[in-house]
Amino acid sequence: MSTLTIENVSRRNFLQGVAGLTLGFCLPALAAPAAAGKAATAASFEPNAFLRIGSDNSVTVIAKHLEMGQGTYTGLGTLLAEELDADWNTVRIEGAPADASRYNNLFWGPAQGTGGSTAMANSWDQLRQAGASARAMLVSAAAKRWQVPAAEIAVRDGIVSHPPSKRSLRFGELAADAAREAVPAKVTLKAPQDFRLVGKHAPRKDSAEKTNGRAIFTQDIRLPGMLVAVVAHPPRFGATVKSFDAGAAKRVKGVVDVVRIPSGVAVLAADTWSAKKGRDALTVDWDESRAFKLGSDEILARYREMAQQPGLVAHQAGDTDQAFAAAARVVKAGYDFPYLAHAAMEPMNCVIRLGAEGCEVWNGEQLHTGDQHQLAGIFGLKPEQVKINMLYAGGSFGRRASTQSDYVVEAAQIVKASGGKAPIKLVWLREDDMRAGYYRPLFHHALEAALDANGKLTGWRHRLVGQSILMGSPFEAMMVKNGIDAVSVEGAANLPYAIPNMRVDLHTPTDIAVPVLWWRSVGSSHTAYSTEVFLDRVAKAAGKDPLSLRLELLGDKPRHSAVLRLAAAKAGWGTPLKPGAPGTRRGRGVAVHESFHSYVAQVAEVTVAADGSLKVDRVVCAVDCGIAINPDNVRAQVEGAVGFALSAALHGEITLKQGAVVQGNFDGYPLLRIDQMPRVEVHILPSTAKPTGIGEPGVPPLAPAVANAIGAATGTYPGRLPFSSAELRA
Repeated sequence: MSTLTIENVSRRNFLQGVAGLTLGFCLPALAAPAAAGKAATAASFEPNAFLRIGSDNSVTVIAKHLEMGQGTYTGLGTLLAEELDADWNTVRIEGAPADASRYNNLFWGPAQGTGGSTAMANSWDQLRQAGASARAMLVSAAAKRWQVPAAEIAVRDGIVSHPPSKRSLRFGELAADAAREAVPAKVTLKAPQDFRLVGKHAPRKDSAEKTNGRAIFTQDIRLPGMLVAVVAHPPRFGATVKSFDAGAAKRVKGVVDVVRIPSGVAVLAADTWSAKKGRDALTVDWDESRAFKLGSDEILARYREMAQQPGLVAHQAGDTDQAFAAAARVVKAGYDFPYLAHAAMEPMNCVIRLGAEGCEVWNGEQLHTGDQHQLAGIFGLKPEQVKINMLYAGGSFGRRASTQSDYVVEAAQIVKASGGKAPIKLVWLREDDMRAGYYRPLFHHALEAALDANGKLTGWRHRLVGQSILMGSPFEAMMVKNGIDAVSVEGAANLPYAIPNMRVDLHTPTDIAVPVLWWRSVGSSHTAYSTEVFLDRVAKAAGKDPLSLRLELLGDKPRHSAVLRLAAAKAGWGTPLKPGAPGTRRGRGVAVHESFHSYVAQVAEVTVAADGSLKVDRVVCAVDCGIAINPDNVRAQVEGAVGFALSAALHGEITLKQGAVVQGNFDGYPLLRIDQMPRVEVHILPSTAKPTGIGEPGVPPLAPAVANAIGAATGTYPGRLPFSSAELRA
């Protein structure tokens, strides 16, 4: 494991001793008004740059979004390098510091962070303009040096040239002169037909160092005098420390201190293993007088009871009561979804050092602004006194975007409780992450469809019951309206199908104390399943082909229809499947869903054995995510989403027993094995539309496509996740 000092990590003094050009931009204005028209020198520009060009010809793109495996660094670098006409081999990426005034997510207002599959979409214009402006300044500097018209100068692969005189200079040779040029007030961006990087193959910028071990994650950080902390958390949510005996823990070799914090008892040691052994030796008496003590089955029973009564209306169209009163046939179904863990391969961790001038943080930072303000409040600092070094993260799936900054706050509380004498690295072990973390909410859905005498779908009712992620969080004011949590009903309240009479309502229990958080694709992770599986049941009741019914109901939704048609054509929809082994049943199913402004259709082929065991053989995906900045990465994200979603569909379930989480590690919460991974084909629709999200949209259609394939094979459409072999037995 790498050893890193503060000097190794802090690379903000790059320009010292190196002639360079630094550019900073913020939409809607390209540059701050005070900077417009002024000389853009390294000395005069604020360090809010998206680009640095060194005299060694290096091109450093400052990424405001976290790289957690989804290809963000490569995508952001591609956008800027495209308009700059940089040599991709010289481009490197560096994580931006926490500063919402310079690096805000343009879709979130004055807040910096990564999530909602927004990284490429909110950076599309911003970084292209940054690159184009830098290119213009390089051209202007070269024109002045050579005393030629700027229109005669060409730029390609990091070289500025004047073809008539056969003169050329590399970016680094022009960096100092370009820094003295005025920032252009307006630039012209390339037309898509002129792209040389966007839409083409650009090797990922994080692959090599993640392969050779040079990539720096939080666990790699080593600071002088640093201690490692492991926390004993209560076994039930809401419990607190009544008392504890640290005697045995302090006798463990390597243990330095034991401190009480609001979330439990922290053991501080010279290394992780000593801290763990010290924690194992602790004796803690927990006060469970206010602890949550219901089990999963009891919660679900309550939800089903709540679903018998109308909830708050999230969407209403037409007259559903009349549609159902006149129906020739009514189809009903219920769907249950468990709590899910994020189970990222790198559990939660964070390093904090407190000093006279403020505090410094090292972690895979996802919500910079929220964490920065939380830490400032704990230490009595101004937000700008909290410096955050954004490192690589080993996955997140929403977990590092905690609305309460939970594990970051926990690290700060340990630093504070120990008097700030030493830097602290907080390490959550897998069991901590599984039993003391946050979860995708448990949900129950109840659906009804009204069919007329001709089998036409005339009415639709959809009732959801589950905890709100947003209530009580900083996002509540923005995303909870009239008691409706927007992410609870996304994918249901905006159902794309042309159904004349529709009602979607929601119950949000407020007395369930299980911590919940967004999980990859958030509400769509369960709404896509209930709506798409139920629609197949409706198609069966109406005697219609599931694909045909969808296309019939999507007449005014051309992007939904396009991905459906493409996936179906590539999968051979309507042609017979090859028979499986004797005693097995085979089926093909389809699902389509829009999330994060991207459209994904998937066709799954499955084989179901007589004992109910399931094999997903093939998944064909069609994707419309606007312009595919890095097509290889789009394919990789969709392939990964298929594996992630299938893992949850086959295995994913966090269960509570008397309020305590049963699962603790991957033995009880298994992930998909390589032999369970189906053959995946990804087809990207050509598009000139602005790019939209791709990190999450591949998740929602997978489970319903598989369930509909099961239904086609067996006649049984699973009403709960994960799939149960008992339900699928012949």
